[in-house]
Amino acid sequence: MTWTSTMSSGYSSLEEDSEEYFFTARTSFFKKPSGKLTEQKDVEKDRELRSHLSFEEIRRKVELYNAVTRDHLKMTLNPDGLYTGFIKVQLELRRPITVTGGGGGRVKGQEAFYLPHGYVNTLHISSSNTVQQVIEALLSKFTVADNPAKFALYKRFRCEDHVCICKLAEGEHPLLLRLLAGPNTDTLSFVLREQQTGEVMWEAFSIPELHNFLRILDKEEQDQVRVITTRYNIYREKLEAAIRAVSSPD
Repeated sequence: MTWTSTMSSGYSSLEEDSEEYFFTARTSFFKKPSGKLTEQKDVEKDRELRSHLSFEEIRRKVELYNAVTRDHLKMTLNPDGLYTGFIKVQLELRRPITVTGGGGGRVKGQEAFYLPHGYVNTLHISSSNTVQQVIEALLSKFTVADNPAKFALYKRFRCEDHVCICKLAEGEHPLLLRLLAGPNTDTLSFVLREQQTGEVMWEAFSIPELHNFLRILDKEEQDQVRVITTRYNIYREKLEAAIRAVSSPD
C-alpha cells in the first residue's frame, strides 16, 4: 500500500509499511481531566450494539454506508461477519514525539519531532480492531518510540448545537462507530491526543525525551524574549521621537 505524507491527509493500513515526514510546531505540557463514567458507558453501548447486530443488519448498514459515501472509501463485508473499511484520524498532539531511525534513513537513532497540528491520516482497519490497536498502528506508521499509553483516541461529534469530544476506551471498535455514524465526518470524527489524566506523568518519559523538552523550552523562551525586546524597543523609539518633537523649537 502507499501512504502519502501531506499537511492535510495520508493513507496507511494496519498491515502495511509507509514513509513519514515530520514538521515542527509549538507545544504545551498541560492536560485536562477526562470523564471515566462517559468512557465506561460508551464501551457498554459498543458491546451491546455488537452483540445485537445480526449479519443481515450489518450487511444492510454496510450497503447503506457505501451508497452514501462520497470519497470512495467503502467498507467490505466478509462472509464471517467481519468487515473492513477506513477511518480518518486527526492528530492534535501538543508535545513532540520521539521517532526511531528508519523511513529511508532520514532519522538516525532517536529524535524528537512535532507533527503538524490537524494532520489527518487515513487508516484501513477491520471491525475487530480496537482503539488500542488503532493507536499502536498510528504510532508504528510514524516509527514513534513513545509508550502508546501516553496517547488516547477521542471521538468528536455534534450534540445539539455544539461540538463534543469524548475519550474512547481501549476496547472500543472505531470502525463500528464509523459504520453506525455513517461516512460524514461532521457527524463523527476521530482525534488522536495525548492522555489527559491531570498532571503530566514525567516518569513516563525517557531521559532523552526530557532533555529534548528542555531544549525546546529554552528555544521558546529565547523566541519570546526576542519578541518582547523588539516590541519595547519600538515603543522606546516612538516615545523618544515624540519627546524630540515636543522639545524642538517651532
